[in-house]
Amino acid sequence: MPPDRSTRLLVIVLVAMFLQQAFATLGRSLPPIIAPAILSDLALDPAWLGVYVALAALSALIFQLGCGSFILRYGAMRMSQVALVLLGIGLVLATIGPVGLLLVSGVIGGGAAAMSTPASSHLLGRYSPPRQAPLVFSIKQTAVPAGLLAAGILGPWLTGLTGWRGAMIAAGLACIAFAAMLEPLRGEFDADREPSRSFHASDFLTTVTGVTGEAHLRRLAFACFAFNGLQTVFTSYFVVVLTELGHGLVAAGFVFSVAMVIAVPGRIFWGWLGSGYAEPAAVLCWLALGMAGGSAAMALIGPAWPLALIGVLAVVLSATVMSWHGVLLSEAARLAPAGQRGSATGGVLSFGQMGGLLLPLVYSGTLVATGSHGLGFAACGLPALVVGVVLLRAPRDSDAR
Repeated sequence: MPPDRSTRLLVIVLVAMFLQQAFATLGRSLPPIIAPAILSDLALDPAWLGVYVALAALSALIFQLGCGSFILRYGAMRMSQVALVLLGIGLVLATIGPVGLLLVSGVIGGGAAAMSTPASSHLLGRYSPPRQAPLVFSIKQTAVPAGLLAAGILGPWLTGLTGWRGAMIAAGLACIAFAAMLEPLRGEFDADREPSRSFHASDFLTTVTGVTGEAHLRRLAFACFAFNGLQTVFTSYFVVVLTELGHGLVAAGFVFSVAMVIAVPGRIFWGWLGSGYAEPAAVLCWLALGMAGGSAAMALIGPAWPLALIGVLAVVLSATVMSWHGVLLSEAARLAPAGQRGSATGGVLSFGQMGGLLLPLVYSGTLVATGSHGLGFAACGLPALVVGVVLLRAPRDSDAR
């Protein structure tokens, strides 16, 4: 492929996957961000938010374990569209019925949004120069804080304007509309699909064993467990913590959004650092130790803390908890067997979904037992501390690039 054509296609697919990831993140993160309004309207205890998030993570785990064959059969671009349409349907469904439908929407939306990353990783792995892959993946993954930023600003605003149901419907329709806009790109970017590929129940086990059977991928999988679990806790409960400390929903959403802005240059910086200036495993090691320290500091938070100081801690967490994705995903794609980038990254991310399933339950259990949000954060930061120590002691893959 001529250099100018390859560069042009890389730019096109990077922009498309950035927007796809941003819409998926917006749709998945909106319910937790406007959770205070939902919980108040439905008269639910805040601990139930952990159940909602855990159900979404369980669904995401199943979807990511099984989506590899579908990506190969139908194409990564097509599965990106399917993910956005299902996510939109889930958001709208949450608004039209009893509390049970809200939980069902979390299952649909969580699973659908989870397919977006393996699909985009498959495409970026095809078009990215190997040495620059951490930076390319990190640029694409800045869509996650961008989506969270949009949710943190637009969610509370739309909730105040139309109610939480109106905000969910608007986000759902936006996801469906962008899925339709991706259709012209399928001819080029789904050209590698395998129409004869079939799905088998054994694909779930094959995806897991393909990750756990190789030492480097196994370390990435357990890192993803700790990182994604802590990220899920942070994005699900941080706004709730601030509102329970006495701050308004709009103010809490603003602090959260400012912290998400930091994650954008943070992800690019870590990706740049891992693209030849430091070993990606070393970058992940220090990110793990940093996020463990930030979550431990949350145990000290209290009503006497000024909002500005809480914002500083949120920035520290955002620069670590929200900024690891590009480095980890590019490594998973690099270490994947030929033609299996979607499956390998889906397998690694499935461990992340296990973290997203279990750590919110740990948080909810700690909250019920102690009444302390800070201790919940500290408990959920312990796996990241373990990962940091393991990566610090792991052999370096210095010749792999």
